[in-house]
Amino acid sequence: MKAVVLGAGGMGRYAARTAAALEFVDELVVGDLDAGAAARSAAALGPKARGEAADVCDPASLARLFGGAGVVLNTVGPFFRLGPPVLRAAIAAGVHYLDINDDWESTEAMLELDDAARDAGITAVIGMGASPGMSNLLACLAMRELDTVDEIIAGFDLDAAMPETRGAKPAAATVHGLHQLTGRIRMFENGRFHDAKPMRRIDIDYPGLGRRSGWTMGHPEAITFPRFHPGLRHARVLMTAAPANRIALRIVCTLIDAGILSLERAADWVERLEGVGKPVKTPADYRREMFEQGANRLPPVYALARGTRHGAPASAAAAIRSAPAVGMGGATGVPLATGLGVLWGVLGRKCGVFAPEAIVDPVAFFDALAPLCDPVCEGVEDLAIVTRSWEPADLATLLGD
Repeated sequence: MKAVVLGAGGMGRYAARTAAALEFVDELVVGDLDAGAAARSAAALGPKARGEAADVCDPASLARLFGGAGVVLNTVGPFFRLGPPVLRAAIAAGVHYLDINDDWESTEAMLELDDAARDAGITAVIGMGASPGMSNLLACLAMRELDTVDEIIAGFDLDAAMPETRGAKPAAATVHGLHQLTGRIRMFENGRFHDAKPMRRIDIDYPGLGRRSGWTMGHPEAITFPRFHPGLRHARVLMTAAPANRIALRIVCTLIDAGILSLERAADWVERLEGVGKPVKTPADYRREMFEQGANRLPPVYALARGTRHGAPASAAAAIRSAPAVGMGGATGVPLATGLGVLWGVLGRKCGVFAPEAIVDPVAFFDALAPLCDPVCEGVEDLAIVTRSWEPADLATLLGD
């Protein structure tokens, strides 16, 4: 099968490398606006891969690139600008589609293409990265522990989501992050959607960790979980960051909301302030930061489910012990291609536009991801750490080396 990876940047390189190792992928095309970057990325993957110039803003360019393909993996953002048109191009070409869409606006717009995708006989999975992606499937593991679920909280450490390298212009991930921390974001609370200002503090009791704080942020999980689990009352996404970084973000976001800074200019400031290009932190680094004296940190990627068990209030949480190496690029691009591997037998049999929680088996996914992590894990039981409010647990011990 011919697979297309859109984007030769930080996420696309790792998605392409992982996809190239899948047995059913016998031809892989890396498409990027920078033809040289596409060629260099493909050259590292061996004879089955080649690079081509591609402009995601040009439907004719995408139509040429998608010709004869079985699936496209899209890593080109920011998705609030570029996600819907690329999915429409995939539907027009009759090509299955997976991406790392991390914006709530494009999530709503792309879910509206469900009928078109079904009519075209394609399977589209949006948000198959770290968060969303791994976070959604961790939520599925947590939900399985409860009899009823009223609330889902997905969360991630924003410091862990910074790109590893600086380019000539700010990374799409940085632009996305600021976009979802400014203006109004879509929330699902008390059984309904409403728009609210971001960065509202919410305290949670994480089983095995205790009281911790997170801050609201616009993200797809708050949109997709109520759609695919209609019994929920609340679905929220929380970010955490070091106190100094949160203060800097509030200042920058205030300037954006006041019209003083553009998103792109602010993203450039943030990448300079937060030190993009520093050595990539390992899972062990984040564990140490979580359990430092006085720390108020949550796991780098996690999900918390609240509801009932045996008729009593209960909660369960899931986090990962390890992750693909090389920072955010690996942690986002590798799960995308891993999702393709898990869904290979489903593509075209279950058609429409889906979030990961609606179509990906979480156990199969984490089993496939575990050997691709650093340090390597043996399977879902080793990689995903589930803690429960009704059982004593020490997350520091469970997440330890």
